[in-house]
Amino acid sequence: MLKREFLLALVLAVALPAGAADLLDTVKARGTLKVALEGTYPPFNYKEKTGALAGYDVDVARLLAAKLGVKVEFVSSEWASILAGLAANKYDVIISQVGINPKREQAFDFSQPYIYSMPQLIVRNNETAAYKSLADLKGKKLGVGQGSVYEQQARAVPGIEVRSYAAAPDTMADLAAGRIDAALNDSLMSAYLLKISRLPIKAGAQVGATERMGIPFRKGNPAFRQALNKALEEAAADGSLKAISVKWFGVDVSKAP
Repeated sequence: MLKREFLLALVLAVALPAGAADLLDTVKARGTLKVALEGTYPPFNYKEKTGALAGYDVDVARLLAAKLGVKVEFVSSEWASILAGLAANKYDVIISQVGINPKREQAFDFSQPYIYSMPQLIVRNNETAAYKSLADLKGKKLGVGQGSVYEQQARAVPGIEVRSYAAAPDTMADLAAGRIDAALNDSLMSAYLLKISRLPIKAGAQVGATERMGIPFRKGNPAFRQALNKALEEAAADGSLKAISVKWFGVDVSKAP
C-alpha cells in the first residue's frame, strides 16, 4: 500500500511540478496572450483579402488581451487538432467557438460563456414540409459540417441520411440545388450564411438546446481563470462585449436567450 501511495505521489509530482507558475504569471511575463483559432470560420474568425484576421472571436480576443494588460498573438490551427495543440502547450487559450461540455471539461478548464447559440435548420424557400425536429428528417438527406457537433447530433437520429461537408457554402449550394433536403448549423452561422447568400434558402426551425461557448485553457491555473472571467464580466458591464456582438450579428449574442 505504501509503495502504491509513493508511486501515485511521484506521478502527481511529475504532472504538477511544485511551484509551477500560474498561466496568468506566464502571460504577464511574456507580454502576450497566445490565442488559437481556425481562421477559416466567418463571421467568427477568418482572414480578409489583405490577410488580416477578422471576426467576432478575433475582436473578443483583442478585447480580453487588452483588459489583461497584454498583446494578443494569434495562432491558426485546424479544428481537428486545435484541442490537442492546447494540451501540448502550443498556445494559452482557444477562442474559436469551443462548446462547453462535460467531456471537454474533464480535460480543460473553461471561462464563463462568452457567446450562446443553438442548432438551426436551413431549408429551401419553396420547402413545404414542416421540419420541426431532427426526427422529422427521417428518410431525408441532411447536410452538416464535417466533424462538427451537428454531425454527431444528426448521426444519433436513426433514419437520417447524413452528408458531411468541409465548407458551409458547399452545403448551401447542394441544398439550393435539391441534392439535400435541409442543412443543420449553428443559429448564428445560419444567420450569417443567409445574410451573404443569394441562394433560394431560408431559416428553418431551431432543433436543439442552447449551447454555451467558452474559452478553454489547461487545468491548474486558478489565477488565470479568475482574471479571464473578470475581464469578461467587465466587458459585459461596460458594453464592449455587446458592441462586438451587434457589430457582427445585429444582436447581443453574449447573453443567454
